[in-house]
Amino acid sequence: MTVTVLVENTAEGANAGLRSEHGLSLHVAHGGMAVLHDTGASGLFADNAAALGIDLARVDLAVLSHGHYDHGGGLERFFEVNDRAPVFLRLTADAPHYARSMFRRREVGIPRDVFERHGGRFRFIDADTEATGGVFLLTSIGRTHPWVRFNRTLGALQEGRTICDDLAHELAMTVKLPDGLAVFTGCGHQGVLNMVDAARARFPGVPIRAVIGGFHLGGVVGKNVLVEPDESVRGVGEGLLERGVRMTWTGHCTGERAGRILKDVMGDRVAFLRTGLVIEL
Repeated sequence: MTVTVLVENTAEGANAGLRSEHGLSLHVAHGGMAVLHDTGASGLFADNAAALGIDLARVDLAVLSHGHYDHGGGLERFFEVNDRAPVFLRLTADAPHYARSMFRRREVGIPRDVFERHGGRFRFIDADTEATGGVFLLTSIGRTHPWVRFNRTLGALQEGRTICDDLAHELAMTVKLPDGLAVFTGCGHQGVLNMVDAARARFPGVPIRAVIGGFHLGGVVGKNVLVEPDESVRGVGEGLLERGVRMTWTGHCTGERAGRILKDVMGDRVAFLRTGLVIEL
């Protein structure tokens, strides 16, 4: 399996004309299939794909990890360059979503008109689903471990009023490899350890070879802020090691400060995502 980071908060390979943004998009090539995992916040992922020589028209299916703009904002651009691949997502991922503060709410969902214009391309799921051979979308994510604190600021709309977002629009993608599993978290709002445990429950006894994605331990766009207490971040790193995860790649919403703590705990078993990075598994 080859994973290429099409866009992330930080850039690598400026000589290839790559640019970054607050968002995440991954191209996953596995078993003769091409999967697009998220589309970043804009069409930038497609520009970077072209610079990297990746033909998005050949993507066989796309997966939306959850209904926030920084993961689904590039959907319209994807439909422009690919006229066939279905997009798998959870029910309510197309609903309005907000980030709340004391004085206002900010829309963080995906524009509704994308779903209206391209309704035939979406495959909404409400249970664990095998999207294609070896690619599983997990919705049965437990709550043994606490959700990230940043979720307290997230809202959804119900009967005209904003309520706390139950994150029922988030899924975890798990890919079966010859020697284990790769778990893709998107933002990991429901907790990366809960997502890993969901994969372990779905495939008992199968080792977790890799965890890839954001953990939302930061949470403030453009600021190096640690939302979780240091001990909670350490607990995430320790939990991944205890579960035998061989390698973790994280970034986007994990945050630099949390990244340093994870590095202190996990050593060379954690590395960081950046635009243009290629992971071979």
